[in-house]
Amino acid sequence: MFSLLILSQTPPSPFAGLNHPVALMLVCVAFGLLIAIGALAYTVLGAMDIYREKIKKTPVILVLMAAGTLLAQNAQAQEVKKNIVSGLANSSFYVLTSVIALELLVILMLLYALRVLTGIQNKRKPRAVTAKTRVNWLEKLNKTQSVDAVTEADIDMGHDYDGIRELNNPTPPWWRWSFYFSMLFAVVYLWRYHVSHAAPLQLEELAIAQAKAEEAKAAYLQNAANNIDENNVTLLTDAADIAGGKTLFAANCAACHGQEGQGMVGPNLTDEYWLHGGEVKDIFSTIKYGVPEKGMKSWKEDFSPKQLAQLTAFIKSIHGTNPPNPKAKEGTLYNGE
Repeated sequence: MFSLLILSQTPPSPFAGLNHPVALMLVCVAFGLLIAIGALAYTVLGAMDIYREKIKKTPVILVLMAAGTLLAQNAQAQEVKKNIVSGLANSSFYVLTSVIALELLVILMLLYALRVLTGIQNKRKPRAVTAKTRVNWLEKLNKTQSVDAVTEADIDMGHDYDGIRELNNPTPPWWRWSFYFSMLFAVVYLWRYHVSHAAPLQLEELAIAQAKAEEAKAAYLQNAANNIDENNVTLLTDAADIAGGKTLFAANCAACHGQEGQGMVGPNLTDEYWLHGGEVKDIFSTIKYGVPEKGMKSWKEDFSPKQLAQLTAFIKSIHGTNPPNPKAKEGTLYNGE
């Protein structure tokens, strides 16, 4: 005869914060364990008939004590200053974890009952220790038995299927625990990446990494642009840089050099004659430091090094445009770099 006794009480206060991700995860785990309990219970009920045929006079009483919910009630009675999980009431957390612990206990009890019913437990017979029965440390660790150490009759489980006998030589504990860990890892992985979206998937990680790389690249280019001086400046040929130099020229330089660089107070910037050199480095240096004795201010405090290079590129781009009403030639003839 078998009897199951499950003692549980419902906490007086309602659950709070059940929409919290941790609470949802615990509910999913509890639901999965409940399914496992149902499957094991069905198997145990099926094995009862086999066991009754073997042992009809020995009753087995399985008493399952569910004290986990009482812990949750005691926790509610105490004053809690801070929740264990932010956003989730301690009562809800205790009850859910207690339900999971209870379900694990039920699973363990069902597994033990299944071992008893199928004849696995207490199947071994005492025998004299001989040289053949001594097992090495590896067999002890893996809880396996070699054919040399025992006979097939010692580990025969009594199951005969058309001449095929079932022997009690289970898989090693490390293999089983690795399998259990993989199941737990799968549940956590599924929850973290596909249910709560607490962590990015691989494609999302790639997009995040690319965005960070673009930011780092932009910061590097900005720093590199600010490292330009008259010693390492080169002629910018990009249309955007030339357009940026044109905007700066129209707003700050056209008053002295004309809108098209034809020259007014300042010299003509479109011909082959230059007062302070016509190379890229010369023009950059002239704009940067100015010519105070001739009334041209220094622009290094107004423009960044990149903007000075853009201005230089625009001035070089208008060479030979021959605008109307040019100013007379000044300086020294420059034939190009």
